[in-house]
Amino acid sequence: MTLANRAKLTIRTEHADVVRQALSPELAEKIPRTSVTVTGRDGEVVIEIEANDLTALRAALNSYIRWGDVAEETAQEAGRR
Repeated sequence: MTLANRAKLTIRTEHADVVRQALSPELAEKIPRTSVTVTGRDGEVVIEIEANDLTALRAALNSYIRWGDVAEETAQEAGRR
């Protein structure tokens, strides 16, 4: 499978460890026609997505943005309590 379409998203947050941990179970789920890695350190989450086509890339990117946002919001709310 040749993955020609790529996106790299870097999120800077004080909750980077929480967001990375929240996204890690999603890596076990295979999104069709894509390859995803989540890395980062020191306040950063780096999500790299490669896909066969732009439709798969957009779908994966939208999913990871949404999941990352939910993890960030949850961490913020937990910190307020």
